Amino acid sequence: MQKERLIDYKIFIPAILIIIAISIPLALYETRSLSLLNSIFTTIVEVFSWGYLWYGILLVAAALFFSFSKYGKVVLGNPEEKPQFSLFEYASILIAMGIGSTIMRTGMLQWTSVANNPPAGTEVGSPEAILMGNAYSMFLWGFQVFAIFVMIAPAMAYILHVKKRPMMRISEAARIILGDKLTDGWAGVILDILFLLSILTGAAVTLGLGAPIVTYNLAALLNIEVTFGLTLAVTVVWVLLFSASAYLGIEKGIKRLSTFNIYLAGAFGLFILLAGPGVFIMNYFTDSVSFLFGNYLNFSLNTDSVYQGAASHIQSNTVFWFAYSATWAMLHSVFAARISRGRTIKEMILTYLLAPTLMSWIATGVLGGLGVHRHLAGQLDILNLVQNEERMSAIPQILGTLPMSGIAVTIFIFVSLIFLTTTLDSTTYTVAAYTSTRDMSKFEPPRVLRLIIAAIITVLALVLMRIGGLAPLEVISGLMGLPIILITFLMIFAAKKMLDLDEAWKYNIRKK
Repeated sequence: MQKERLIDYKIFIPAILIIIAISIPLALYETRSLSLLNSIFTTIVEVFSWGYLWYGILLVAAALFFSFSKYGKVVLGNPEEKPQFSLFEYASILIAMGIGSTIMRTGMLQWTSVANNPPAGTEVGSPEAILMGNAYSMFLWGFQVFAIFVMIAPAMAYILHVKKRPMMRISEAARIILGDKLTDGWAGVILDILFLLSILTGAAVTLGLGAPIVTYNLAALLNIEVTFGLTLAVTVVWVLLFSASAYLGIEKGIKRLSTFNIYLAGAFGLFILLAGPGVFIMNYFTDSVSFLFGNYLNFSLNTDSVYQGAASHIQSNTVFWFAYSATWAMLHSVFAARISRGRTIKEMILTYLLAPTLMSWIATGVLGGLGVHRHLAGQLDILNLVQNEERMSAIPQILGTLPMSGIAVTIFIFVSLIFLTTTLDSTTYTVAAYTSTRDMSKFEPPRVLRLIIAAIITVLALVLMRIGGLAPLEVISGLMGLPIILITFLMIFAAKKMLDLDEAWKYNIRKK
C-alpha cells in the first residue's frame, strides 16, 4: 500500500525556493534593497493611488450585493446542517484573525500620526487634528479593509462546502473561469504559488514586526532594556503558543483561544474605563464616530490631487493600508471559507464586515482615548514621544499612568500575545490546509504538516530579524497586493458564475 503524500511539493517547494532567493539579497544588501523597493512601491502608489481607493469601495459594494441579493441566502454546505460554530464563536475567530495584535498598536498610537502630519489646512497638534486622528484610525479598521479580507471567501467556501472539492485552493475556485487545462496546468500552479508567497512572507513579517508590541511593554514592566535576546525569548514563547494552537486545530485550539481573548480584551477595556478617564473616553469615542461618519467619503477617496508637496499621512497611509491588506486577502478569505460551513453567504460576509469593525472601533476609542487624555492633560507629551525611533515605548508609558499600572501592562501583554498567536495559528493552519494532499472538504490538515509550516515561518522570521532583510520583505509583501487585486475580482466573478450555473439560490437554501 502506497504511503499518503503529506504535502503538494509542486507548489510548496517553488514557493520556499523563491522566498529564499528573495531573502538572501535582501539580507546582504538591506539598505539598498529597502531604498529600491520603497522607490518602486512609492511609484506604484503615486500612479495607482486612485485605483487602491476605488478597489476598497468596489469591494464594499460587492459585499452588499452578495449579501442582500438572491445569493445571500445560499447555504455554504448542506442546508439541513447547523453551522459549525455558534455566532459568538464564529465572530470571535473572525475578529482574532481579522485584527490581530495590530489593533493594540494602531488603537493606542495611530491618532498621533495624523495629529503630527494632518492634511493641508489643519494645524499640527490642534484639537481638530487629534480628533481626526482617532476617527481615521477607526476608518482604517472599517468596512473597506474587511471587505478586502472576505470577498474571495464566497467562491472558496462554495467549492469546499457545496461542491466538495478536495483541494482548498484559489486555483480550484478559478476552475470555472480558467477551465480544466489552465487550472491543472501553469495558471493554477502560478495562482497557488502566489498564495503561498504572499502568506509565508506576510507571516514572517508579522512574526518579526509583531514582537516589539510585546517586548517594549515587557521591558518596561521588568525595567530592563529591549535586546535581541529578549525579542528572541518572546518569539520562542509566541511560536510555542501558535504552534500548539495550530496543532490542536480549529475546535480545540483556535476557537478556544479566540473566544478567551475576546473576554480578556473586554475586561481590559472595562478596567481602563473604570480606572482611567472613563467619561472623557466615552465622550471622545462619540466625537470620533461622529467625525468618522461626517468625513467617511473624504477618507475613502482622498488623493490630495490639488495640493502641492508631499502627501499627508492620511493620503499616503490609506493607499499603503489597502495595498498591504490586499496581500492578506487570500489568507483571510480561505480561512473564513474553512470555518463557514453551515453559514449563509450573507451571514459570512456581514459577520466579517461588522464584528471586527465594531471590536476595532471600541478598541480604538478606549486605547486612543486614554492616550489623548494623557496628552491633553499634560501628563505625557505623546506627540513628541512617538517621533523617536522607539515609537513603541510610548505604549507602556501611557499604560503607566493608570492605577495598578503593572497589572495594566501585564494584561496588555497577554492580550497582544494572544492576538498575535491567533493570527499566526490560523495562518499556519490555513497554509497547511492549502498545501495538504488530503481532502479538505472532509478532513483537517495533518498535524505534522502544521508544525512544519510553523517552523518554516519561525526560522525565516528569526534569520531575517538577526541578519537583516525584514523591512524590505515587508515592502515586497505590500507589492504583492497588486496582482491579488486582480485575483479578488476573478474570484468574485467565479463565485457569481458558479451560483448562477447551479441556481444555488433555489436549491441550496434553508427551508422555511
